[in-house]
Amino acid sequence: MDGGIWNRVAGRPVASLVLAHGAGAPMDSPFMQGMAERLAAREVEVFRFEFAYMAARRVDGRKRPPNPQADLLRQWRERLEQVRPQAAGPLAIGGKSMGGRMASLLADELQPLALVCLGYPFHAAGKPDKPRVAHLETLRTPTLIVQGERDALGDRQTVAGYRLSAAIDVHWLVAADHDLKPLKRSGHTHAEHLDACADAVAQFLRSRV
Repeated sequence: MDGGIWNRVAGRPVASLVLAHGAGAPMDSPFMQGMAERLAAREVEVFRFEFAYMAARRVDGRKRPPNPQADLLRQWRERLEQVRPQAAGPLAIGGKSMGGRMASLLADELQPLALVCLGYPFHAAGKPDKPRVAHLETLRTPTLIVQGERDALGDRQTVAGYRLSAAIDVHWLVAADHDLKPLKRSGHTHAEHLDACADAVAQFLRSRV
């Protein structure tokens, strides 16, 4: 696995958030970079890392599918243990899409301060009839999911039909897709939605400290 990227803050941070990437984009994608910078500006330090399959792509440029779930979970555990001594604030975990889903599967085991999921994949693309939410019904870790209202992997209407744990708060962004990008006619911009996401995450983590 890679060495990872820290976005540190001046002074003691509100929290230290370990943030994993989604299935198709690396830790330094525009979304991940922009979110880490926004959170650091709000006194949340961020550590980004890559799963092995994505790190390997940097070596030879070949696209690969994600590692099997058991491997992704093992890599999450290993990375968290590596980062824990380096964190300057209370440790939270989360990620974009798949990275957040893997974190959610481990949250109650790892017992972080909180869980933060950005664009949660409640179901696979085109398969709303096969939700991946069973563990979310009993999740005990305080959780914030920031979701676009028209996310193709879990829109507002679909998610309203799920039974989610009382520990989960879903923050909806108007007319936004899986990358939190809104329709132009909504009157919102992508930058505004990313700012709103960072505001919600920072406020949520402050409430947990």
